[in-house]
Amino acid sequence: MRKQNFIYGAVCVMAAAGTLCLAPGILNGMGKGEKQISSKTVQTADALTSETREQVETTMANTYESLGMKKVSDTVVVTADALRYRSAPDTSADNVKGTISGGTRLERIYEGNGWSVVKTGGGEYYVSSSYVKKADGSQNQADAQSQNASENKKESQAQTKESAGGPGGSAGSEGGETPAVQEIGLDGSLPYAGFSKINSGKAVLYKSTAQNRKNKTIAVNAGHGTSGGSSVKTQCHPDGSPKVTGGTTASGAVMAVAVSGGMTFADGTAEAKVTLQMAKILKDRLLAEGYDVLMLRDGDDVQLDNVARSVLANRYADCHISLHWDSTSNDKGCFYMSVPNNTSYRAMEPVASHWQDHNRLGEALVGGLRDAGNKIFSGGSMEMDLTQTSYSTVPSVDIELGDKGSSHSDAVLNQLADGLVMGVNRFFGQ
Repeated sequence: MRKQNFIYGAVCVMAAAGTLCLAPGILNGMGKGEKQISSKTVQTADALTSETREQVETTMANTYESLGMKKVSDTVVVTADALRYRSAPDTSADNVKGTISGGTRLERIYEGNGWSVVKTGGGEYYVSSSYVKKADGSQNQADAQSQNASENKKESQAQTKESAGGPGGSAGSEGGETPAVQEIGLDGSLPYAGFSKINSGKAVLYKSTAQNRKNKTIAVNAGHGTSGGSSVKTQCHPDGSPKVTGGTTASGAVMAVAVSGGMTFADGTAEAKVTLQMAKILKDRLLAEGYDVLMLRDGDDVQLDNVARSVLANRYADCHISLHWDSTSNDKGCFYMSVPNNTSYRAMEPVASHWQDHNRLGEALVGGLRDAGNKIFSGGSMEMDLTQTSYSTVPSVDIELGDKGSSHSDAVLNQLADGLVMGVNRFFGQ
């Protein structure tokens, strides 16, 4: 992430002992040895008069609001195993100030744009809103009616997901338990999010309830399935350079179809329907194996283009697996789209920093598919310049599970799922 030339929420005021500069995490830490305050600037909390403290609080409020946050007053519970708290609302490693254990209750004072300001560690800090939820009984009075309506809607959606689950008829994991489910939209401030053109949809994060949780999240991308996606174009590469291979978009093009419609199997079934069926089977298998799963498409239509899907995977997952079938008709077998051996392409960021991981993930998946008895095409890979890998900062691969001449029966899809899970385990050393 490009470093900003300012400090989020930094505040400077005139105090009795001189100029005092504060940032989120400071205000409530006075007199407690906060390292962020220079001893040459202020020695004790006495430097803050009540008038000065009020001035600081007002300035901090203005800062939060300038970041698009709104004032709230509620209690939230940490839903992650461990949640980082930060001095700025971004994911830079150098603003992490500590971690909060799962289940901890926190007072939240501001919320917006995917971030919450909470009181912890002797001050006010930013945490990701994706990993906190309102504590039971904690609710802003003004939001009561809309909150109840939202909960009713979520309950209805959860019931719909359960009835539409993969084999076994449930979206749950081992033992018939239903995993925690959370919808996640695209935060426009995330790296590369600005290149997305279709991003009003939501991905769905499923938390595993298996005893052997891996603490890894797999982004499962059911290829295609975005209504109107073929009539919109996005930039092929973040730097504006042209494509170096052919494919759905020709070599030399600088703009690509945002989401193609996909092919049609020999029996008349749309590829998008089969990729979704495959994704649901794989989701259930991964949850049972102890992995959390980010479903980048969890229904027939999701309004997230290929850039948006990659950006969400970058932010919320440890790897990104996009499921496809090829457009040939000879039942060619499985292979992955490898990063082209092209000097300029491999020198372009974020490809330069991640292409080896992309290929390593592809090799692991093909190895798992082979071990599970699935047919493998040629050497198991084909070089292709894809939007997905051009914008990915986590190990990411397009895996082709056959072509339009291949069977997509339940038995075949389950055998493919066996191999993909074996490949994921191999990649993460499980």
